[in-house]
Amino acid sequence: MTTGGQRNVYERLGARPVINAGGNTTIWGGSTPSPEALRAMHEAGNSFVEMEELLEATGAHIADLLGSEAAYVTAGCYAALVLSTAACITGNDPEKAAQLPDLTGLKSEIVLQQRQRYGYDRAYTIAGTKLVLAGDENGTSTQQLEDAIGPDTAAVAFLIQSDLDDSVVSLEETIEIAHARGVPVIGDAAAQIYPIETLRRNAQSADLVCFGGKYMGAPHSTGFVCGKQEMIDAVAAHGFIGPTPFGRAMKVDRQEIMGLVAALEAWIDADHEERLVRYGVKFSAIERAVQGVSGVRETKVVPVSSYVGLMLHVVLDTDKLGKSAADVYDELLEGTPRIRVAAEGDDTITVNVHTLNEGEEHVIADRLRDLLDV
Repeated sequence: MTTGGQRNVYERLGARPVINAGGNTTIWGGSTPSPEALRAMHEAGNSFVEMEELLEATGAHIADLLGSEAAYVTAGCYAALVLSTAACITGNDPEKAAQLPDLTGLKSEIVLQQRQRYGYDRAYTIAGTKLVLAGDENGTSTQQLEDAIGPDTAAVAFLIQSDLDDSVVSLEETIEIAHARGVPVIGDAAAQIYPIETLRRNAQSADLVCFGGKYMGAPHSTGFVCGKQEMIDAVAAHGFIGPTPFGRAMKVDRQEIMGLVAALEAWIDADHEERLVRYGVKFSAIERAVQGVSGVRETKVVPVSSYVGLMLHVVLDTDKLGKSAADVYDELLEGTPRIRVAAEGDDTITVNVHTLNEGEEHVIADRLRDLLDV
């Protein structure tokens, strides 16, 4: 894509820009900082600051916003999980902290319900620990969870989701079971940030709860962890300016930290009903463009349980079209400009407008009409 005859900053280096209608995923660039975040980042770049003081001040502010005891800014949610695991192993013992990742004489197991296994649970093993799985792929009983917790358990991990079923021991019961055995709980609530009352409830739930900043308009490589003051102190001790070098590679610069805080403030204060109305306007532009197109069976705006709130489904008539949703996905991605959507099943293209820049919905509408009108 070009503007005013100038080549895109990516194109100058041989990389292709993408219109992202697929959501805030790391492999597609994560996020675009919100205007509030960009202003804060620009202002933060005008002066230096003592990082320990900044981390303490921003952590206290985040905790106040979300109603937790304490908080700490991290280099994304994955880093928050890694640092939280280290904190659960060593507590606030500096000798134990300096020992990582050598776990000789230290607790070395993280319990996770097997039904909750996911692509990023390796974060719980970076400190040298190993996963102990409770239950099986069909679910976990309370007895199985209790039996999985032993003398070497440093923490119980829990993937916080909005659509859990009864086959998984709930977060509340997991905390009760773990605490009865003197074991802390780490919650991964990466994108569980909407509705706002859900964000606050999650932040106040487990001993340590980890979030990603990219979902709320913060810089891609930011996140934060909320929790008990004593536990957050242990997290900070493992951080990139802590007394031990364990988290040194997980740096966050001062501009990113302030961008995260500004984005979180804006997300909490936002009129989310109005946000969804804006999404509806963009969905309508795409729906109008493909209305009556021979390769489209129907379009529908579908509520989703994530922070996005709404998604557009374009259901294809694959017989008339002679190609699948995956084929259309590929054509959109390899065209000019590149457009990233998602394919669901054999016949449905899904469009997420949360990550679109102004006006990009019209580019998507035109391309879909051209590709699907046969």
